[in-house]
Amino acid sequence: MSEFEKQGLPDPGADNYKKLLESISNLIEAGRKTAARQINTILVATYWLMGRRIVTYEQKGEKRAEYGDSLMERLSRDLMPRYGKGYSDRNLKLMRQFYIDYPIRQTLSAEFGTSSHNALETIAKGFSLYWSHYCLLVRIDDLKKRDFYEKLSIQNNWSVRQLDREINALLYERTGLSKRKDLVLAQANKTPITLKPEDEIKDSYILDFLDLKDEYSETDLEDAMIRHMERFLLELGCGFSFIARQKRFNLDGDDYRIDLILFHMLLKCYVIIELKATRFAHAHAGQMNLYLNWAKDFLLPKAENVPLGIILCSDKSGACVKYATGGMSNSIFVAKYQLQLPKPEDLQRELERGRDLFLQRQIGHQSPGR
Repeated sequence: MSEFEKQGLPDPGADNYKKLLESISNLIEAGRKTAARQINTILVATYWLMGRRIVTYEQKGEKRAEYGDSLMERLSRDLMPRYGKGYSDRNLKLMRQFYIDYPIRQTLSAEFGTSSHNALETIAKGFSLYWSHYCLLVRIDDLKKRDFYEKLSIQNNWSVRQLDREINALLYERTGLSKRKDLVLAQANKTPITLKPEDEIKDSYILDFLDLKDEYSETDLEDAMIRHMERFLLELGCGFSFIARQKRFNLDGDDYRIDLILFHMLLKCYVIIELKATRFAHAHAGQMNLYLNWAKDFLLPKAENVPLGIILCSDKSGACVKYATGGMSNSIFVAKYQLQLPKPEDLQRELERGRDLFLQRQIGHQSPGR
């Protein structure tokens, strides 16, 4: 309320102020979008040049095929402690593949000069999408299909989430089969998925690239909480034994990681545990179902009974626990599982306790004099 309104008088500048506020807000939004776009453009150029240097280094070796993967692992071990988890061996392989799949005309090399800054500016002109887009595109082997999604992403200003959605919805295949291709494409753009500039800046690649870390990262929090839950379950004395943490596996070319795998002696089955620092969503159940099916088919040694999943969700407002039984239909068997496992409320309480302990430690580390 303005001073005029407090005195019961009309505010002669109210409309003008609203226009001022709106114009400044629009300017801030435009500035944020421009900043996000410029940061991502330089990031893409940097990763392309990294891929170029990796490929150049490999081509000088006599046994490139033998040491290619070991080179990525060695680089990753040296880069991650300095620059963050964005430089894992998997991401380094993506950068190498990005350079191979997106060659830039040879004459550009003359424009690089000796300055890395000049090289970044020159290469940046050749790309129109964000790094997250290219991470999805380089996985598409069919060049026509990749070009299809790349052009649509540029023309329609697709966010990476929308690109991912359209790839999974088989837009390329559906468009090819349709007699009214324009209608299929129009439908894809009917419900766009947009991101706020601040969400784009908070992308993990950007945070690692700029070395902009919060007091703690979400990954640090999740890792501390899953370790706390691991200790809690093993100390319960109800039959759990440790199998693996951050278990990685590859399925149909995609990499996955299971937070925690335990074995329950009495139930004679594997227990898959996933932690999400968010509210529970149906997608979490789908992901867990994938993990359970993988564990049933590939985890060794084989267990007598089908695996069980526990989804732990913890956002700022509370915690919840969801059990997944891998499609078991025998109600007696399900009841047996529930009798042998900790109560959901006990897990929820311990989940919140683990989160609080982690946050308290972070505050303690930041206190003056420590």
